[in-house]
Amino acid sequence: MTTTRINPASMGGEPGSYSNGIKVEPAGAALYVAGQIGIDAKGIASPDFSEQAVQAWSNVKSILDEGGMTLKDIVKTTIYLTDPSDYAAFVKVRAEVLDGHKPASTLVYVSALVKPEWKVEIDVIASR
Repeated sequence: MTTTRINPASMGGEPGSYSNGIKVEPAGAALYVAGQIGIDAKGIASPDFSEQAVQAWSNVKSILDEGGMTLKDIVKTTIYLTDPSDYAAFVKVRAEVLDGHKPASTLVYVSALVKPEWKVEIDVIASR
């Protein structure tokens, strides 16, 4: 499988830490990861946003590993944050976790997740 980043010059070119589109050819397998929140195996969420973000990415990685894929196979992310002031911290964690990989990405602010202590949710699509 090969992936090609799509960032048209007519849209300003390279957007930064993500891609406007990802073309996947040929897609042999796809893995759709449901929204992952920053809770550990005991169901506990840290009160610290960055720790929740790291845990949410760790949960994503565990599912990818189980499905025979890696973080580099992610072609699309959707991120839900409950507080706009957490954006900079999220971008930092994402950059560390994805290590230069720039899938297509959507980030939205929501008024709440299922439990009030949850601050971030990440769902991804991976393909290889």
